[in-house]
Amino acid sequence: MASLAEIRAKLTQAESRTSSNSQGGGDNAIYPHWNIAEGATSTLRFLPDSDPNNSFFWVERNMIRLPFNGIKGEMDTKQVQVQIPCIEMWGESCPILAEVRTWFKDSSLEEMGRKYWKKRSYIFQGFVRENTLADDNTPENPIRRFVMSPQIFNIIKTALMDPEMEELPTDYLRGIDFRVVKTQKGGYADYTTSTWARKETALTEVEQAAIETHGLHNLNDYLPKKPSEVEHRVMKEMFEASVDGRPYDAEKWSAYFRPYGMNAPASTGSSEAFSTPKATTEAVATPTPVVAPVVAPVVAPVVAPVVAPVTEAVSTPAPVVAPADAAPAATGSKAEDILAMIRSRQQS
Repeated sequence: MASLAEIRAKLTQAESRTSSNSQGGGDNAIYPHWNIAEGATSTLRFLPDSDPNNSFFWVERNMIRLPFNGIKGEMDTKQVQVQIPCIEMWGESCPILAEVRTWFKDSSLEEMGRKYWKKRSYIFQGFVRENTLADDNTPENPIRRFVMSPQIFNIIKTALMDPEMEELPTDYLRGIDFRVVKTQKGGYADYTTSTWARKETALTEVEQAAIETHGLHNLNDYLPKKPSEVEHRVMKEMFEASVDGRPYDAEKWSAYFRPYGMNAPASTGSSEAFSTPKATTEAVATPTPVVAPVVAPVVAPVVAPVVAPVTEAVSTPAPVVAPADAAPAATGSKAEDILAMIRSRQQS
């Protein structure tokens, strides 16, 4: 892993790039810090990534949430969400974000743009040293994963850039703990008072033995697999169907991406619909963004949704909730017509 100075340099470079470009659940290996009580504090100790090519002790995950008005052929009309990876995670241009980015030029489309914009979260690993969740059971492997929202991540990053921090917080002997503090602001969970401990502490013998026994996670294993050309076309069609207000088509898409809780298809027959490239459905050049509360390991090519309603993982303060009642579907229009209308607005 890189030194603290190298991490600072890379964070500075990433910040510069950002400024210049500014135009599944049920896995108790993931610690659900979003479930701690208001006013409570849980203390974490981060550990390095086992991937020697990762300069940081976290990985960034970017996902796009596609809302659908129910599932095709089912009577239940409640809205469902499907998460797909944002191609920008692989340093490529994302055709969906390229489309959505233009919506922010029209004030009447900003709300829709925020709904389809990528959602960032950051995956860490480490020990839970002080656990305020009474019903949380520590797994056999006590090295847990943490899915952090941008709000918490910015606190972590800011401290790393502080010259008074002399050692990496993941150092086994001179590292420091991170305290997740949950409060409330405007009716929503707030973590802005979370902070690093002031005193350095060494890992205990028990913690060091756990690392020897179980090893460290390769955090890359918990990111989605880069989509294939076929999956690119599937994502494009799903995006257009979602914008059009249509229901989720399990027969066509469940072999690739599906809502949380839906079983994988028994056969791969549905994948034949996209086995041959078609000019009319070809996606634009390619490059996927909760956890907030968090994310279970992603099983490619199907991307599992964020583990729990991670309130803070979303860029806006509103918490992620269970599937809500479906919004009124657009009547008598096709996705391409809606997108054409949006584009024409930008040109007028």
